[in-house]
Amino acid sequence: MAQALNGKVIKTTGKLLVLSVAMFVFAMWVMPPLYNALCEVLGINGKTGGRYQVVDSAIDTSRVVKVQFVAQNNELMPWEFAPNTSQVEVHPGEPAQVTYFAKNTQGHDMVSQAIPSIVPSRAAEYFHKTECFCFNQQPLGAGEAADLGLQFIVDRDLPKDIHVITLSYTIFDITEMAAKQAPVTAASN
Repeated sequence: MAQALNGKVIKTTGKLLVLSVAMFVFAMWVMPPLYNALCEVLGINGKTGGRYQVVDSAIDTSRVVKVQFVAQNNELMPWEFAPNTSQVEVHPGEPAQVTYFAKNTQGHDMVSQAIPSIVPSRAAEYFHKTECFCFNQQPLGAGEAADLGLQFIVDRDLPKDIHVITLSYTIFDITEMAAKQAPVTAASN
């Protein structure tokens, strides 16, 4: 009887282990591309595009759009991170510039990456970043602080019923990933 019970425990443990590995693989490699494709098709999540090339266009001085700035840390990111300005008012087509404050509060060097999101999500295609700290990894030494720049333009074609856009950044600790991607130098060979 004890041997049969032991066999069932081992079999159940094996099934749970296989299920756990399958869930991990699904969450890490299958879900992100599936999520991105779904967001693309449905136009949700308010993800912003990459760098925008400025084209000459007149500024629409008849409209004012309020752009609000929000920052949050991923739960594993110990830095101080916040916008230096909570909001600005811009005319569509007008270039604008703001900064975010970041400080590495740890006793060792770290590397971060910021991921943007826009609300309302349908405003994302009309919010163009010409320069952004989110385009690159941000290394900061132990205790170091920096103002991180963002330059943007709200497109003149922004739907007339959108008067407020909220740009939110979540900052992540990518120190380990950045170290793995660092090129090997001749001195380290």
